[in-house]
Amino acid sequence: MSLFITFEGIEGAGKSTQILLLKSALLKQGLNVLITREPGGTFIGDQIRTILLDQKNKDMTPLTELFLYEASRAQHVHEKILPALKQKKIVISDRFYDASTVYQGMARELPLSWIHPLNRMASFELKPDLTFVLDVDVTKGLSRIQKRYRSTKKKDRIERESQKFHHKIRQGYLTLAKKEPSRIKVIDAAQDINTIHQNILYWVNKKR
Repeated sequence: MSLFITFEGIEGAGKSTQILLLKSALLKQGLNVLITREPGGTFIGDQIRTILLDQKNKDMTPLTELFLYEASRAQHVHEKILPALKQKKIVISDRFYDASTVYQGMARELPLSWIHPLNRMASFELKPDLTFVLDVDVTKGLSRIQKRYRSTKKKDRIERESQKFHHKIRQGYLTLAKKEPSRIKVIDAAQDINTIHQNILYWVNKKR
């Protein structure tokens, strides 16, 4: 069977850890799993990712940022996600179009009436079957980032944004989850790693 699962959340929410744990659990069940990410996931997408996250590009306009994310997404879906789903794989992506709605729409304040059509086009109308929002206090999330790098110089362009910006991101995801509760599951990412993993695995197995 094919299944498209996405992970979302503020910086430092613990997405990477939970994605790897989920992959391991599904492989043990004998399932075929593909892990990918946005921006990136393809050769072209990874080059776009470098531009997007380079702290030297601090003057990038929100609209430029949006177009670059959508460009990466279009390549990602066409080249990697759709082919994998056709092969009956379970695809797990670290971020997808909800990130554009929240980061460029709710935080950067671009009109959602611009973003939604671009999301649909860039995703070729593909919609995640299940989305996990790992929710954590902004201060806690950013402190995890700080510990990871041990230097603010290593933070990427998005991670270096203000706390106010990251609060908007967190609230944006919670707002989306209220609108689509059947697809978007909010997980308390302040819990211990295994508890979070078991909660995620419960929803994935239920969806299958």
